[in-house]
Amino acid sequence: MPKAATQPRKKSIYGVHPGVAMTQKWIAELKQKTGRSLDEWLRLIKKAGPKDEKARREWLKTEHGLGTNSAWWLAERAEGKGSEVSDPDAYLQAAEGYVEAMFSGGKADLRPIYDALLKTGLKVGKDAKACPCQTIVPLYRKHVFAQIKPTTRTRIDMGFALGDMKPQGRLIDTGGFAKKDRITHRIPITSLDDIDDEVNHWLKVAYDRDA
Repeated sequence: MPKAATQPRKKSIYGVHPGVAMTQKWIAELKQKTGRSLDEWLRLIKKAGPKDEKARREWLKTEHGLGTNSAWWLAERAEGKGSEVSDPDAYLQAAEGYVEAMFSGGKADLRPIYDALLKTGLKVGKDAKACPCQTIVPLYRKHVFAQIKPTTRTRIDMGFALGDMKPQGRLIDTGGFAKKDRITHRIPITSLDDIDDEVNHWLKVAYDRDA
């Protein structure tokens, strides 16, 4: 099977999530590790596997010895789903949909605040990128250094990866350091006025820590 492209063809304000490259690597090594390529697994699933996606996952684990993650993803791909985790362009299309869904309905009024936070986060450094997930928008350098999360209908939490730093000013300890989470501190944002020098400062500190 030809190796999937690692770079997207389309331009987007967002960057491709690092998980896409990891999945591409997994696909490239699938034949060597399991004896079948992705296309061969998909043909086998459709020809000999159960018709139900859940049953296919169990079949792949019990009959073919695949791990849970591999079985889950192959069963999903056999249904024509999940391409966004291995294809850069599909991911970027999905990412835009994630953001639209995050800031729809009761959280629609938060969209201008999100747009301003995103712009602020991306300006912190030339290699900063935003890689939306379904409920949060992490900001990456080498790792996640910050995170935009619409927590309630009236508040976005701007999260920062600051290690065991003592909270200062408006910083709130998330308990993340004790739990070994990347995001360890947050500042609640309820209006555009809350995106001030303090937010910019901690974004720069978190970005620099990930050098």
